This record gives sequence, structure tokens and C-alpha cells, in this order.
Amino acid sequence: MPLMKSWVASANSAETPFPLNNLPYGVFSLADEDPRCGVAIGDMILDIAALEAAGLIELDAEAVFDLPFWNQVMELGPEVWANLRARLQEMLAEGSGDQATITPYLVPQADAQLHMPFKVSEYTDFYAGRQHAENMGAILRGSPDLPANWLHIPIGYNGRASSVVVSGTEITRPNGQSKAPDADRPSFGPSKRLDIELEMGAIVGTPSDFGAPVTVDQADAMIFGFVLLNDWSARDIQGWEYQPLGPFQGKAFGTSISPWIVTKAALEPFRVPTPAREKALLPYLDGTIDGLYDIALEVLMQPEGATKATSICKTNAKRLYYSAAEQLCHHASGGCGMNAGDLLGSGTISGPEKSEFGSLMELSWAGRTPLTLDTGETRTFIEDNDTLILRGAALGDGYQIGFGTCEGTIRPAVKFPA
Repeated sequence: MPLMKSWVASANSAETPFPLNNLPYGVFSLADEDPRCGVAIGDMILDIAALEAAGLIELDAEAVFDLPFWNQVMELGPEVWANLRARLQEMLAEGSGDQATITPYLVPQADAQLHMPFKVSEYTDFYAGRQHAENMGAILRGSPDLPANWLHIPIGYNGRASSVVVSGTEITRPNGQSKAPDADRPSFGPSKRLDIELEMGAIVGTPSDFGAPVTVDQADAMIFGFVLLNDWSARDIQGWEYQPLGPFQGKAFGTSISPWIVTKAALEPFRVPTPAREKALLPYLDGTIDGLYDIALEVLMQPEGATKATSICKTNAKRLYYSAAEQLCHHASGGCGMNAGDLLGSGTISGPEKSEFGSLMELSWAGRTPLTLDTGETRTFIEDNDTLILRGAALGDGYQIGFGTCEGTIRPAVKFPA
């Protein structure tokens, strides 16, 4: 699909992540105004809440865009999603008769503050990157062999919805218990092995009933859109606590997402198949639709005071083994009811080359091979006041479908009360 031309000039640049082909959804505010729904187009935001108030767009009998989240729109279902996207593209397309009417409702992104684009109902994180799973096995167990269940089942754990924050939110280094290999007992204090995980986040748009499983194809239709996701991880805290029940405090202190929801419709031209299965999946995980997306991803690190960030990883979302639809199908297979606004983390996305490793645990091989940044500084794990930046875009013919950055700065741990 070629670039769709818009009368918003900045949307026609190959450099913008927000052409007319994209139209991602977010929540913004200006000055002291209340946050409300907006749509990114080029370097502008279409104030869709103001459009609705003026009677220029209507999805429901009641207002749905004057809220600080997109959940109300999600709950209206896929047919309404499709109609909204078609109407927005019609209004903003080159030669549209709506230009004079719509122009007053555009505001510069540079003047806006971005907020959480949706209300996270619940959060589940998966472990769907095969290279990452093999690397972690090699690091932690001395063997890249996968767990016996890994090729049969999308492994995941239930996280904390309260931990999910929008890009730009500072993350406080967590305190917790850890135990050095040569210590007799654990100690308590700030994490010394703080890490990132490069992931995609899928947002459930339509719910499923409690007790009712869904097929992979039904699960695909339930997905509203995607965000970039940084699953901040305290490796030392996680390593001590995770057996036998999995991650807990080592993952509960922060999860960052990008501020714009890229709709599944915008990513349709970039669908790719999941990898060939080494072991056939059980029939309930069969689907008829290619479930992954060709999205180029990058991680950058910027120490405090550095004039630029260093690129430390470049990989692609098509490296995943399980699709979001397969993960959602499995999640609901036992009768777990899914909600509008549920967030599913993909798991760390890594590729076969070191330059594609999506975590510092892999890039430094658990601290044994430090990274050298462009500043000359070295890192094994994240230090206080380091900023980590995730970027991603599906690359089309003369355009890109971007997410905005997913950025977070680590601040020093809070001193625990005596």
C-alpha cells in the first residue's frame, strides 16, 4: 500500500511516524485543560473530543471522546472502529471538502502533553520470544534448551495493571530482597541489576464472557491495537523470588508503554506468518490469519548529561514465536473472561545476533561482557538517571507506521523506612 496523501502537509513526509495510513489514538491535554481523546496526524493532533462536541463526528448517543481514555470507543466494537477510521481518513485526505471545517480542530503535538491512552483493566505478560528464552536458559542454566512446555504453550504470568505508565513517566529503582550466590542469607535494598525488556503490547478491545473460550480468529478480531512496551525488570530481585511461582516484585514496579495506540487496521499491510512450528500446536491454537507484524524495533540508552542516545539493539516484532491472538486465545481457553482494556505484553523480542538482543541481561550476558556506549561509558545494567528509549515502526512504501517513543528514566531508590 502506498502513502495516502493528506491535506495536513506534515503527514506526507516519509519521516513522520503518523501519516494518514496510521492515525493512532491517544489522550492529550493543553495547558490546564482536562485530558481528552486525540488522533495523531503528521506533527498535529486532531482534537476529536472537540469535533464530537461540535457535532462533526458521532459514534454513540453519548459522548465517548471527552474522556481521558479510549476504552469507551473500544467497547463499541470492530464495526464502529472501522467506521471511525474510514471517516477520519475521509476528512483528512488530500482534496477533502472537510479541510476548512476540520482545520480549527488541529493542535500542534509540540504544545500538548500526552497521557495514558487507555485505562488498563488487567495486565498479562507473556514469554513469546524464542531467542530470548534460549538466551536466558544459556545464561541462567548453562543450556539454551527450552522448557518442556515452551513449544506447546504461550507461557505468561498475571502482572499489575497499576504498574503500567505512559512514556516519559520516571521509574523509581525498586527495593527488594536478593541473594548473592555466595551469601548465607538474602539482603534487602535497591536492585543492582535493573534491566529492560523490549516488547509489544496488544490491547484487548472487545471482552469475552467468563467461562467462554475464544478461537484464535475470534481473539484476533478482539484486538483493538498495539503499543510499544518496556517491561522493566529487577533481575536480582526476580532471580531470588521467582521459584516456584514466577515473577512478582521484580516486575511490579513499572511497565512503560508508548503514548499512541496504533490500530490493528493500520498494521494490516504488515502482517506476516508466525515461524514454522518445530512441534505442531494443539488444535485449539490453530488460526487462519497470519498473526505477527513486520515492525522494526530499536532500543537506545542515554546516560544523564549525554548529548545523544546510543542505539544498543535493533530487531523486529516478527521474531516472536507466538502471536497476540494465540496468546489471547490461550488466556481465555480455561474460561478467563477478558475485558476491554486488557493489556498483553508479548515477551522480550530478540533475534539471533547480539545486536538484536532485547534486554541488557542478554546484551551484557548477565554482566559478564559490558556494553560500551557512544559516550565511552560502559554498562552492564541500568544506572540511576539513565534514560531508556524504545522506538518502533512498520516500514511501508514511502511512509512508516510509528508508535511514538516509549521512554523512561530511572531515578534512585527510595530509602526504606527504618
